[in-house]
Formats: sequence, C-alpha cells, structure tokens
Amino acid sequence: MPPEADASDQNVQTAGSGNQRSHAIWQTGARLALFGLIVNVFLAAAKILAGVIGHAYVLIADGIESALDVGGSIVIWGGLTVAARPPDQTHPYGHGKAEPIAAVIVAAGVLAAAVVLAIESVREIFLPHHAPAPWTLAVLVVTVIIKETLYRYTIRFGQKVESTAVKTDAWHHRMDALTSIAAFIGISVALIGGEKWQSADDWAALLACALIAANGIRLARPAFYEIMDTAPGGKIVRSIRVVASSVPGVVEVEKCRARKMGLDYYVDLHVGVDGNISVHQGHEIAHRVKSAIQQSDSRIADVLVHIEPAHP
Repeated sequence: MPPEADASDQNVQTAGSGNQRSHAIWQTGARLALFGLIVNVFLAAAKILAGVIGHAYVLIADGIESALDVGGSIVIWGGLTVAARPPDQTHPYGHGKAEPIAAVIVAAGVLAAAVVLAIESVREIFLPHHAPAPWTLAVLVVTVIIKETLYRYTIRFGQKVESTAVKTDAWHHRMDALTSIAAFIGISVALIGGEKWQSADDWAALLACALIAANGIRLARPAFYEIMDTAPGGKIVRSIRVVASSVPGVVEVEKCRARKMGLDYYVDLHVGVDGNISVHQGHEIAHRVKSAIQQSDSRIADVLVHIEPAHP
C-alpha cells in the first residue's frame, strides 16, 4: 500500500475519533443543561410563590431570574443538540457554531431581563411596603446551596471540554446563587431595621439586577469572539508549530492559523520544504504534517497544509 494511502487512512481515523469525542461531549453538555432546566423550573416556582406570600419583591425578582434561566437552559440545550449533528453537504465544517450562537441569545436575554427587573425594582422602592416574612430566608439558603453546587459541577465540565455554551450555563447557576445572596441580605436588613428599612429588599433587587447585567456582558464576550473566529489563545498555536516543525522534510513553518468551531479546532498551515523535491514528495510531507498535528491534539478536527519552497 502506498505511503500516502496509509496517511490518508490515519487521518480519516483521527478525524472520526475527534467527531465521536465532540458528539459524546455535546450529549453530556445537553444532559447537564436539561438537568439545570428542571432544577430552575422548581426553584423559580418556589421563589416567586414565596415572594408573593412572604411580601418580598427581591425574592420575586430572583424567581423571575430563575425563570429566565429556564429559557436560557432550553436555548443552551437546543444549541448543544444542533452542534452535535455531524457535518453534512451544507455544513461541511459541522454545526459547532450553534453553540456560541446559543450563548449570545442567552446573554441578550439576561441583559434584557436585567433592564426590566431594574425598572420594576425602582418602581417598588417608592410604593408602600409590607415587611418580608422571616421564613423567606430559608428559601434563599436552599437556593444558594443548590445553585452553587450546580455551578461547580457544570463549570468543571465546561472548562475541561472548552465549551462556551456549557460555561455560559454554569455561570447562570453562579449568578442565581449571587442574586439569592443579595436577596438574603436585603430581606435580613428589612427584618432587622424595622419599618424604616422595609424597602431594603427592593434595593437588594436593584443590586441583583446589576449583577445579572454584568453576567450578561461577561457571557456575551467569549461567544462573540468565537463567532467572529477570533484566534484562540493559550498554547495551541505554539504547540501546532512545534509538532509541524518536528516532521521530517519540514524546513520551516511560515504561517499558522487556527479557529474554533464548537469544541473543535480547524488549522491552516504554510509549511516550507526543499524546493527541489517532487510534487509527490511534498504531498507526502503534507500528509505527515496533518497526521502528526491531529494525533497531538484530539480537539483538532482538520488541518489544511499549504506546501511551498523554503526560503534559502
């Protein structure tokens, strides 16, 4: 069997294993989003009901934020489900962009919710108040424990697989925990301070809105970077250059570009070789470079190698 056929078969196997890895990760991420969705449904209902009965607007605002998290989890789940689809004729690079698009949609929803809740919080500050019920604090304590636990588990998985959508979902859980802490402080101040401090929970709701808005901006930034094909940071480009340079026949590596598509990376590489070798020999070197790079990092789905004569 010719050498180039061996290299091609190896590349197909490497790409196939990479696609299987991405599909398995997206399935796990989708299950995490679905579990978070179910938890948010119960927490949103519990907080809104407790806020209405216990006269705590900050708890109602917190419950509305959890309800928005339900919508966010649905979008994240949908984005991960679409991203898990294999490449096809109309999407030869796969459907990975569905992941950052889902993250942008969720971030936009978070910012819109922050504005609406802030307007309502300001309105509530100037209205007559009932003192919040002390038992509403217990609802918030339970919420903080549940959401912080979900955050820690989800963010570990999201960072491990470098998934923008999963990390977005994780930060939803963290911000829900933080807004619940703000609500706890506001209700506590209203209970301890007496009649003069009964609006403290509304001021806490306003603080929670600021936290929600900051979270929306934080979530949107990396998703926009990925959609715009911003060059990835970290060691990946340097690592690719080192691996390519180590392949026999490679004289120099001139250009190296990489972009992230979902969980995978696509690489364009300009490799300098001896200008006196045949086209067939250059083709074999290109295959060896591609194979070596893909074997060095399972996240690299494809490598486009451009062979050119090395500078004397």
